[in-house]
Amino acid sequence: MEKRRRFLASAGSLAVTGGLFGPVAAATPSRAVVSVPGPGNLLYLPLPLASRIGADLAEGLELDIRFTGGGPQAIRAMLERNSDFAAAGLSALALQKLNGKPVVCIAPMTRVPAYTLLVRAGLRGKVRQMADLQGLVVGVKGHVPGGRSTSQLFAEYLLARAGLRPDQVNYVSAGQSYDSQHAALVSGAVDALVGDEPFVTRLVRQKVAFALADFHDPETTRKQMGGLFLNGMIGTREDMVAGKPALVEKLVRTIKRTLVWVDTHSADEMVEALNPGQPEERRALRDVLRLRKNIYSPDGRISDEQLRTVDRFLRATEPAIAAQGLSVRSLVDARWAGSAP
Repeated sequence: MEKRRRFLASAGSLAVTGGLFGPVAAATPSRAVVSVPGPGNLLYLPLPLASRIGADLAEGLELDIRFTGGGPQAIRAMLERNSDFAAAGLSALALQKLNGKPVVCIAPMTRVPAYTLLVRAGLRGKVRQMADLQGLVVGVKGHVPGGRSTSQLFAEYLLARAGLRPDQVNYVSAGQSYDSQHAALVSGAVDALVGDEPFVTRLVRQKVAFALADFHDPETTRKQMGGLFLNGMIGTREDMVAGKPALVEKLVRTIKRTLVWVDTHSADEMVEALNPGQPEERRALRDVLRLRKNIYSPDGRISDEQLRTVDRFLRATEPAIAAQGLSVRSLVDARWAGSAP
């Protein structure tokens, strides 16, 4: 802890000095364990960044980040009380709610899906549109009983728009890391996958795969999905909200502080703060953030527009949502994050 304080002090961190949200919190922070898909996933980058810029310390919090193989695994770790909070896709959280799990969304991180559908290079010329994936293998994040990953739901959504049923392609887990996704494509274990940045940029540059559909741009998302879309978010259990509201508030304020920092700092400053180890990884992250920094919520408020889009998305991919009358709004607690139109 003291070593990190010295690092942040020498870096002149705006988050720690309290320039964004007020004075620095007390010296003894609370601890929050967060299960996070990764490492290295752009969707959930605000969490490791929060530690690097001292946003957690500024709110009297010390983040303990535990990386998992995907959003469903992160939610399971939280439900099994191996963590206090989980980073995941809101749609994956909704499926857990549908299955009776006591889950709550407390803060957003992104405002678009931030997924790219990649196809392995050997299929160039054979796969030109979504319908051409019929009978092929699509890689998604791992799933757990009672819930599919948001990446699988997203693949199903795109395929349904192309006239395919979910059972007309085969889904397998392609993992959460660059190495696992690279291996799945190179080996031919998958024909396509729902990919994450900055891994997508590296895979395309290496000519391992090509992009068939991309949902990082806010305007493209509005055009294709009818509105902005809340994907990356922070969830917790209902008993955490009821029993430890101060800890929940500290985490939400940490996320909001970090998102404001992202909105007011450059891609280069973000990479410098994160300091990835490998030159290729560093270069890809810098290039992606220069183009894609607007995937993040600028203020950490929960947007009604995004919730409406997720409702439509879920009704298109999971019939039980409509049958049970589940509204995404019912699993959101915006008292700390605040709401936006």
